[in-house]
Amino acid sequence: MPGTIIDMHLHTTKGASDSMLDPADLIEEAKQVGLTGVNITEHDRMWETWDLGPFRKEHPDIFISNGMEVSTDMGHIIAIGLKGYAPGIRHLRKLREIADEQGAFLSVAHPFRHYFDPIHFKREGKEPFNLSPEEAAELPVFELVHGIEVLNGCNTPRENYFALQVAKILGKTPTAGSDAHSRQGIGYFACVFEEEIETTEQLLDALHNARCFPGRELPSGNLNNYWETAEPIPFYE
Repeated sequence: MPGTIIDMHLHTTKGASDSMLDPADLIEEAKQVGLTGVNITEHDRMWETWDLGPFRKEHPDIFISNGMEVSTDMGHIIAIGLKGYAPGIRHLRKLREIADEQGAFLSVAHPFRHYFDPIHFKREGKEPFNLSPEEAAELPVFELVHGIEVLNGCNTPRENYFALQVAKILGKTPTAGSDAHSRQGIGYFACVFEEEIETTEQLLDALHNARCFPGRELPSGNLNNYWETAEPIPFYE
């Protein structure tokens, strides 16, 4: 049996204006589907200690991580282990510099969302995306992160599978999360850790050393390792 199962990408009404997920409902649903941990990733902010401390005390039987989804010049980045928001981190190179100073872990969120929709690039006056996973692995964003989100609940299967192939090419830690903004979908994708995670330090050590796998279908009772069981999906048709 896995040690800890954590949905690594979640938004609540506490810090995300686009979320309908009350923090108490998050915990209730997380326990119901079988999660033993949640990584709350509000947009460009973290929970304050005076909110986080009491919330953790109310729910001692589930691990609660205080992360952040940072909007950067190279896309959205899930940051875990930061001491708080810092000036300049909307530039990914600065965010990586601070992350290295603090021992934090960075994973690029939904890196290929909309990339297989030709209209997405046409609106920006660009040619449709047609890179191979090997070519995409050379994009600058991947040099500056420790991990890649290979399962995101708001992505298409093709977008997730392409991210998985890039993660395999680069040997980056694969992360997984629902990206839930409501009770729907919580825990469908999650990171499965080998050990019991009880502190942020343990979580960071496991992530930096890739002692986890991207899991899917936990709520249905069919938890499986996406890294090993992903079905091939053609990138272009």
